[in-house]
Amino acid sequence: MLAELLTQVTVIIVVLLVGFVPVCIGRRRLRATRREWRDRMREAAPVAGVVLVVLLANRFTRQRLPDISWAIDWNLTPTFYAIEGEAIIWFQQFASPPVTQYFSFVYIYGYVFILVFPVIAYFALSDTRPLRELLSAYALNYLIGLFLYLLVIAYGPRNIMPTAIETVLYDFRPQYQYLTREVNHNTNVFPSLHTSLSATIAIFAYRTRDEYPIWFAVAAPLAASIAVSTMYLGIHWAIDVVAGIALAVGTVYAADRLVGRWSLAEDFGIEVDEYAARIRRIAGTSAPADPTSPAEDDEYGEADGADVEGPSSDEPSTGRRS
Repeated sequence: MLAELLTQVTVIIVVLLVGFVPVCIGRRRLRATRREWRDRMREAAPVAGVVLVVLLANRFTRQRLPDISWAIDWNLTPTFYAIEGEAIIWFQQFASPPVTQYFSFVYIYGYVFILVFPVIAYFALSDTRPLRELLSAYALNYLIGLFLYLLVIAYGPRNIMPTAIETVLYDFRPQYQYLTREVNHNTNVFPSLHTSLSATIAIFAYRTRDEYPIWFAVAAPLAASIAVSTMYLGIHWAIDVVAGIALAVGTVYAADRLVGRWSLAEDFGIEVDEYAARIRRIAGTSAPADPTSPAEDDEYGEADGADVEGPSSDEPSTGRRS
C-alpha cells in the first residue's frame, strides 16, 4: 500500500511540474540551465550534501524519538490544551466533501510540490545564492524541528479530542495514514514542519518575486492553505502553526547570514578559479596570459564572461529584490 501511494504521489507531482515548470521558469532560463548546469551543481553541491545528511539523520532518528522524548518526559500537551481549549474545533464547522478534498490534496500533494518546485526554479537562476539559501533553510528547519520533537511531547488535537474532531484526512483517504505514519509520530506536532517549510518557501517566493512573479502568486496562497489544512484536519494546534511560522522566519534569516560566510568570492571579492590560475602561472605550470590577445571563446562559442543571450529584465544578476 505504501509503495502504491508513493508511486501515486510521484506521478501527480511529476505531472504538476511538467505543466508548471515551462510556464513559470521560461524557456530562456531552461536553455541557459542546460548550458551551465555543471557550474551551478558545483556551487550548490556542498549545501545539497548537508541537506542530504540532515534528511538521512532525520529519517534514522525519527524512529527512536518517542522513546527518548518519554525519557525526558516534557509533555506540553496539557499546556497547549489549556491555552487553546477546543478552539480548533471551529475549523470543523466548515467540513464538507469539497473542502476536505481540497485540504487533503494540499496537505499531501501540495506540500510535496511546494518543496520540490523552488529547488528547480532557483537552480534555473544564474545566481545560485537563492538556491543555496533555500537548501540551507531546509536543513535548519529539519534540524531545529527534530530537536524540538526530541525535547517536547505534544499530541495533536485529533488525539486529545477524538470524539469532537473528526479524522477527516483518513476518513476521506484511509490509505494516507500509511504515508503519514512513515514520516511522523503522534507525539511530534510541535512545531508544524508542514507550516515552517511552506512559510519558508513563501518568504523566498516573496524575495524572488521579480524573477518569478507567477511562483509568488502560487506559493503564497498554497503555503497558507497548507498551514490551515494542518488545523482543519485536526493534526496541529494553532500554537504549532505559529511556532512553525516563527521557525520559518528564523531559518530564513539564519540561512541568509550563513550562506557565503566561507566564500572567498562573496566575502572578499576573490574569484577562486582566477586565484588558482594566478598561482599556477607563478609556479610556472602554465604560460602567462597575453593581455593583448582576444578573449578566449568558451565551449558554447561565447567570449569568456559574455552574457550568452544578452541582458534581459527577467534574468537579473541577483536572486532577490533590492
